[in-house]
Amino acid sequence: MKTASLAIAAVLLLPACKGEDPQAAAQAAAAQAAAKDQAAEAMAKQFDDAVTAQNWTLAKAHGEILQIEHPTSAAAERVKPKLDEIKAKAEATQQEARLASLWAYGDEPVGKNGHQLSAAIYSQEPVDTDGSGAKPVRLIFRDHPEWGRSSYLVLEAGDFDCYAGCKLKVTVDGKVHTLPGSRPKTDDAIAMFVEDWKGLWKLAKSGKQLSIEFPTKTVGKRTAEFEVGGLDASKLPKWN
Repeated sequence: MKTASLAIAAVLLLPACKGEDPQAAAQAAAAQAAAKDQAAEAMAKQFDDAVTAQNWTLAKAHGEILQIEHPTSAAAERVKPKLDEIKAKAEATQQEARLASLWAYGDEPVGKNGHQLSAAIYSQEPVDTDGSGAKPVRLIFRDHPEWGRSSYLVLEAGDFDCYAGCKLKVTVDGKVHTLPGSRPKTDDAIAMFVEDWKGLWKLAKSGKQLSIEFPTKTVGKRTAEFEVGGLDASKLPKWN
């Protein structure tokens, strides 16, 4: 009988030995849930602040992390309907930055008080212009204080078949134009002028995808394509 009483007492004391307190456990769970909600709301605020600042890339990051880390929170539910639009804006921003980075601008002192300004871009894909393999083609717009304004293509290999002048097929966003070209009689550079620099500048400034078909000496006609949508026309202010 004494042994049975001791066994019952031990069973009754077992929860206490384990430290289990239903009320304390509930309070701990509630505190943990409140902490998670607080963290979710803090992240949602970061999302809202980034949207207000129109920092779409940062807003996209905060929104996506919120959905991953706190998917069932009220903050995640509130942000979720906005996220697709924010993602689209972030991707557009990244695309704009990529296109802008394709252009290189120059501002070089010339003479005593002059400056040569330029805007240049490489072809989207290399082009085989002499049979030796594909190489980049460069399109340059130049504003020189003495030589004036010009637009021209530069090759790394081969040569243009345009010494007597030629007609160039210029396509911008699917619309075809014909512009005159000429190859200067010099060996200093493998270059060909697009004589209507004003027309080509206007096309590059207004278009997204520009291609120029040109004649070569050894491999016939070739086409160079350029993603011109990121051109910053303010870099050559007198051209606008």
